[in-house]
Amino acid sequence: MNEIISSLFERKSVRAFEDKEISPEQKRQILSAALQAPSAGNMTLYTVLDVTDQRLKDILSVTCDNQPFIAKAPLVLVFCADYNRWYQLFVRHCEQVRKPSYGDLQLASVDAVIAAQNCVVAAESMGIGSCYIGDIAENFEKHRELFSLPSHVVPVCMLVFGYPTQQQKERQKPARFAVEDIVFENTYDNSKAMEMERMLSERDGRENAEELRDWVQKFCTRKHNGEFSIEMSRSCKEMLKFFCE
Repeated sequence: MNEIISSLFERKSVRAFEDKEISPEQKRQILSAALQAPSAGNMTLYTVLDVTDQRLKDILSVTCDNQPFIAKAPLVLVFCADYNRWYQLFVRHCEQVRKPSYGDLQLASVDAVIAAQNCVVAAESMGIGSCYIGDIAENFEKHRELFSLPSHVVPVCMLVFGYPTQQQKERQKPARFAVEDIVFENTYDNSKAMEMERMLSERDGRENAEELRDWVQKFCTRKHNGEFSIEMSRSCKEMLKFFCE
């Protein structure tokens, strides 16, 4: 296993950071790594917001599902799907230009997340931990105002970075599903998709059926049926309209 693959296997989300700054040179390398990511048509359909204002970090720690560690992160990056710059260019030079739509949002969102993952890998190689914050998709109206977002620009994901505490370094990485259960050859295998009880049992060691059922019910209540999840769906619906208007 080479160094890059080892790093991918060892990497885990970090939510507690040492009181240690990330140097300007390191930040520059992390951000430069984002720009090396694959991009649809080499269009770079995203913008990265480097959140350095502590006031904004404090607000995000509340609007993103009340997670205080966000405010303490030395580096906070918000990745936005961005069709604004290209749309404005097309309007200036072309007679007929359609408004950005669903497919454009899909491409821009994928571009943004690929770039974000490049930052994660780059940071990990420097011993800097990271954590994805999907909750940036909540409270769109607040975040739109907070960052002065123009039409055709919406936040897709957020990353926080910092040097992990010793406890975070020693914390065991959660187990993953097996390749055989996630990778299907040529066609979707719905029979495997119906084997989640077995998959969870093998991944987490929950062999007792009653214990597994209890865990699933609590997980569904906390995640799928949770208030943050409902808000995220509402917010994403508003984002979709805003991007395509």
